[in-house]
Amino acid sequence: MNTHCSMSPRIVSVFGATGIQGAAVIDRLIADGTFVPRAITRNTDSDAARALKTRGVHVITADPLDKASLGDALHGCEALFMVTNPMLPTEPEGPNEVTQGKNIADVAKEVGVKFIVFTSLPSITDISGGKYPNCFQYDLKPVIESHIRTTGIPHAFLHLGAFLENFWKFNFLAKTPAGFDIAVPNQKPGDLQAFTWVEREVPAATLAILKRYLDEGDVGVSGKTYPIVNATISFAELAERTGRALGVEVTFTAAPAKGPVFWDEMWAALGEYSGLYTHTPVPNPELVALGVQFGTIEEFLEKEVKPRFGFN
Repeated sequence: MNTHCSMSPRIVSVFGATGIQGAAVIDRLIADGTFVPRAITRNTDSDAARALKTRGVHVITADPLDKASLGDALHGCEALFMVTNPMLPTEPEGPNEVTQGKNIADVAKEVGVKFIVFTSLPSITDISGGKYPNCFQYDLKPVIESHIRTTGIPHAFLHLGAFLENFWKFNFLAKTPAGFDIAVPNQKPGDLQAFTWVEREVPAATLAILKRYLDEGDVGVSGKTYPIVNATISFAELAERTGRALGVEVTFTAAPAKGPVFWDEMWAALGEYSGLYTHTPVPNPELVALGVQFGTIEEFLEKEVKPRFGFN
């Protein structure tokens, strides 16, 4: 039985509130109504932050690198959705992504946060046995996971694949005279990649987990890591499916490595280890058991890609 007092608002502080993940989580929380989102951003005057305010969302200024700024952001919230961002250039000393994560987790402990959902990644150094040691954008997140565990706060980690939204966020679907091309370094045509429809699945998984973490005698969610994968296919197959959906030629180009090293090693590792999540069936049965309904690549192409690229 859920023992939470229903008379008080169940506030979820959302980091990265104006980014792809946080904004989508806020939308889902608002639509569902069980929880009240609190948007955490470094710039409350941005267009995205102003848009949240017009929808009645409480927006608070805080910077994960500034621990003192986090108290108001987390005070009185029941749970938090936590995103940390890689910092470039990375330095062996001084503030970095781990600093962000530790600050958030420590303040969450101080103010009594009851649950953390953290979007994370596995360590490529560990998976590769040290073959690819420079993928800091992956390897630092498990350090944050370890620190969250030390706080004793119940938590769940969401591990993501390549963002399907990178079709337009990073121009992965590039225009050509005949149609489009997807060019990726260090990827052979048969290499498999785990893909995630971030704006759909991350909010769905987050909400499902938050709704279950207080349940007694039910499927336990605390302490678990949930890979979120819509499909594990090659970029060549993704190009083929995209071409069918758009009705134009979409090619795949195995681009040469071009640096920096952390970028090239990441793509090489993802290709060698089939997107990193081969031990978890697609869709993740644990999330399906929580009620998460995964979208397909075809649904993503129909709903997101066709209108954005002028194929209505």
